[in-house]
Amino acid sequence: MENPVEEKQPLISNGKQKGGMRTLPFILANQGFENMASLGIMPNMILYLTREYNMDVAVATNVMLLWSAATSFMPIIGAFLADSYVGRYPTIAFGSVVSLLGVLLLWLTAMIPQLSPSCDPITNICSSPTAAQLAFLYLSFVLMAIGAGGLRASSLAFGMDQLKDKDEGITEWYFNWNYGVAAVAALIGMTILVYVQENLGWKVGFGVPVVLMFISMVSFFLGSSFYVKVEAKGNVISNCARVVVASCRNKHLNLPLHVSDGMYYCEKDSAVHMPSDKLRFLNKACLIKNPQEDLTQDGRAKHPWSLCTIEQVEALKALIKIVPIWIAGMSMCLNLSQGSLSVVQASSMDRHITQHFEIPAASMTTFLVISAMFWIVLYDRVIIPSASKLRGQPTRLRVKQKMGIGLFAVCLSAASLAVVEGIRRKIATNEGLQDHPEGVVSMSVLWLLPKQIFDGFVEVFFGVGQNEFYICELPQSMSSIGSTLHGLGMSCANLIASLLLSLVDKVTKGEGKESWVSNNINKGHFDYYCWLIFGVMLINFFYFFYCSKAYGPCKGEENEVQDERHC
Repeated sequence: MENPVEEKQPLISNGKQKGGMRTLPFILANQGFENMASLGIMPNMILYLTREYNMDVAVATNVMLLWSAATSFMPIIGAFLADSYVGRYPTIAFGSVVSLLGVLLLWLTAMIPQLSPSCDPITNICSSPTAAQLAFLYLSFVLMAIGAGGLRASSLAFGMDQLKDKDEGITEWYFNWNYGVAAVAALIGMTILVYVQENLGWKVGFGVPVVLMFISMVSFFLGSSFYVKVEAKGNVISNCARVVVASCRNKHLNLPLHVSDGMYYCEKDSAVHMPSDKLRFLNKACLIKNPQEDLTQDGRAKHPWSLCTIEQVEALKALIKIVPIWIAGMSMCLNLSQGSLSVVQASSMDRHITQHFEIPAASMTTFLVISAMFWIVLYDRVIIPSASKLRGQPTRLRVKQKMGIGLFAVCLSAASLAVVEGIRRKIATNEGLQDHPEGVVSMSVLWLLPKQIFDGFVEVFFGVGQNEFYICELPQSMSSIGSTLHGLGMSCANLIASLLLSLVDKVTKGEGKESWVSNNINKGHFDYYCWLIFGVMLINFFYFFYCSKAYGPCKGEENEVQDERHC
């Protein structure tokens, strides 16, 4: 633990100053209501496609997969546009309007009979959707994906722009409660809105998200006069490419042993006049060989692909430095590969809480959300204040410490699931259910709660910590990109998890042998697969530990580390 830097500036702006804590409710409301609306639509969408549009399950599943992939990928494009060209405020504003339009079009498919296929009331024969009907439906999906790309790419970074004092205790508070709002929104969306759709019909079920999305948009625009609106600073990808090209072109140069002002090219009014010592080869990109040949009369570079600014060099260095830790985060997400298998596992267990109430197998994830909210409150309102009181000074965990604790909890999550599955499989064998994959063993589904509790802990410590790490370590011009790196890691991890699952299935399924991940969970060895994931997570934990030490202190921690060494 460490002592955060004392605040030197007020968080709440006075007079005509922009930004401050007063802007965060508008931003969090915008994000929360959008999450609530989108997460309230997706769970039952496959039922809407199969029942109202008469699609085959395979076709509907592919539509859902493509929509989900587009929704996950669009924030990356949105982040690039926000950081490079248009800025974060216009990106979020555009995303809010487009998301509302997409949800509105989806609601119209339920309200207007001509926009969906019809069924003969006498014969019960239903027609297939026409090209025009599908086009209208798919247009709503496209608009919602584009809107999500604008909103989710910049909301987190835009909130950071508003904070006058970047004290790490304040940023930690902001990241924790940003996730807390998202968790509450997810819980409401996946429970109450799904219930409304199933019991009040699609017209009301899709009408509520329209209202929520409208509130989201209005909430954001209400705070427009208070926001700090940081302008985009050029093409991020192009700037990184220029540094690489310039470094290669200047590879024959020798870096000076003694550095003085004017040797390296920097922007006017720049606070940085010398590049850092790490990845020194890239420093050649900003080394001025001959001021008369390299610079114009007003001090600009004549050839931007041969001479870059110190800021551009340091931005690329920051991006390269976080890659090893990003890989650790991506590997952590392999634990999510057990998600669908966990649903199969839960469906084979006794899901009765009372005599008349049975938990749906897929609803076990709600305990993860509840767990995450619990850990946020416990950490922010109990652990940190208590630790500060005991030490007699403000105290908190460093961001990499939080991430490391979260990665250790991932190991516990995988191990707990492996142990529970081993017990469940043994009970299934003793009860003669090996040839009955749909049979229910006499074991309560509540045995899966430890995994959900650990996973909630992981989301709060590693998930939130990872976002905080990326945004704080990357320059402000790349904040939107930083906020999407966690999601990009999850997307890559899902692909790797799919390949790993297929490989395990192929390797363990021999002649007369049952695959570890067999369709018959009582004959397979899902517990072995869980132990394999545990082994990968344990290796990943030590890999992160090594990368964390090699990375060194994060921004703002250098002086604190030196102070601790002198103590």
